Amino acid sequence: MKECTTKDITITGIGIALFVALSFVIRVPVFENYYICLGYVVMAVYLYSVGTIQGTIVGTFGVFIYCLLISGLRGMPGWILANIVIGIVLGYVMKRTKNINSKTTETIIQIIAVVISVAVGILVIKSGVECFLYGQPFWLRTANNIYAFIADIVTLILSLPFCYMLDSRIKKIVNEQ
Repeated sequence: MKECTTKDITITGIGIALFVALSFVIRVPVFENYYICLGYVVMAVYLYSVGTIQGTIVGTFGVFIYCLLISGLRGMPGWILANIVIGIVLGYVMKRTKNINSKTTETIIQIIAVVISVAVGILVIKSGVECFLYGQPFWLRTANNIYAFIADIVTLILSLPFCYMLDSRIKKIVNEQ
């Protein structure tokens, strides 16, 4: 296992700050009282270019700080656990598919991974946590989370071109001595 350096911590901290900043600064309304969280673009880029662990940390702590600032603890446990699942699954798939010769095949596999990881993270994990916390039926929490499911899938899929475009630049920064 790679030793964690000051540079790794700094790069991850920058990612967390970017996640929170993009989530606040650019608010794209999609549904009633729900906005696309552009912080997921940062999470996706980190998962693709920096690695599964750092990308998952960026998504997890980014959403923790964002939720803390906008609503306190409301909804936070579900979002945190969902982002851990999304980060681990999507990061693993991105790492495994990165060297596929066909960019089309790579993208299709990653889109499938986005849909599956967000479905498990949002519709199962987040809904289950909220069902437990709020004492509401699972089906009701799942129905309430459909907006988040759709918005997060769209954001993560639209993030893929940024992942491909920024990969070599980020790798250069991360690997500099």
